Amino acid sequence: MSLLSFLPHRISQRLTALYFTASSFSLQRRPQTTQTNTMAGMTVTKIPALKDNFMYLIKCNKTQEAAVVDPVAPDRVLEVVQQENCKLNKLLTTHHHWDHAGGNEALYERYRQNPAWGELSVYGGEDERIAKLTNPVKQDDTFEIGNLRVRCLSTPCHTTSHICYFVESDTERAVFTGDTLFLAGCGRFFEGTPIQMYEALIEKLSSLPDDTQVYCGHEYALQNLRFGQTIEPNNEDIRAMLSKADTPDVEQRRALVPSTIGQEKRINVFMRVKQPHMEEKFGTSDPVEIMKLLRAAKDKF
Repeated sequence: MSLLSFLPHRISQRLTALYFTASSFSLQRRPQTTQTNTMAGMTVTKIPALKDNFMYLIKCNKTQEAAVVDPVAPDRVLEVVQQENCKLNKLLTTHHHWDHAGGNEALYERYRQNPAWGELSVYGGEDERIAKLTNPVKQDDTFEIGNLRVRCLSTPCHTTSHICYFVESDTERAVFTGDTLFLAGCGRFFEGTPIQMYEALIEKLSSLPDDTQVYCGHEYALQNLRFGQTIEPNNEDIRAMLSKADTPDVEQRRALVPSTIGQEKRINVFMRVKQPHMEEKFGTSDPVEIMKLLRAAKDKF
């Protein structure tokens, strides 16, 4: 995928679309399941897409207003919106890659063809590669989904304009992390540097309340946990989570999402670069250098 960064964006998006469509073809006949987490103030519905992507429908329980995160499969999103009986009026894009933003144009066009649905606002980092972007956002920009409060976190590295969305009600918190933070892992440094990922994971995401639920962009838990165990073989939290993830059934592994910020601090080696034993293992006291070395090791894992 890093080679695609050298191609014109339109060509790279088409090639990426072909790749993901082909790689997910064998899954197209699987039952289309969702997993819904109903809380006091918000409901989050996790919608699997392609081979291992997640889309998310975020609903304010009081107003029934909703937003969707990275709707790469617009028709499936609209089915779930109808099932949830909510009013979808916001699209939250984490980054420009096709498997996240590739459905923006089609969903926007569906709203244009159906004026009774209202206007669809498309949020994302300021980036011409994000289709139909109507509301460019940056660090600490805020908006609402009904009564839910949303704060934007700029997390460049995987892409230059990557945004995570921190959503709060009066009683619960969630963050939608795209390809920056995965369960027990992080995204590749396609367009950024180790210090940017350090700032994203350690200075921004780690500072969120420990009970913040983490909804990531892909199901990579098993591979991430196996890698983490090679780095921290005595980490009991990694071992316990790995025992839950170690199953051939991908749908069961998807039940591991969401994790929480507190859990990630215990199981995610990329969020543990300041731990004393990391200095011993990598021979440096610089956590940014450790981040760099960890990513290089994971890329070869």
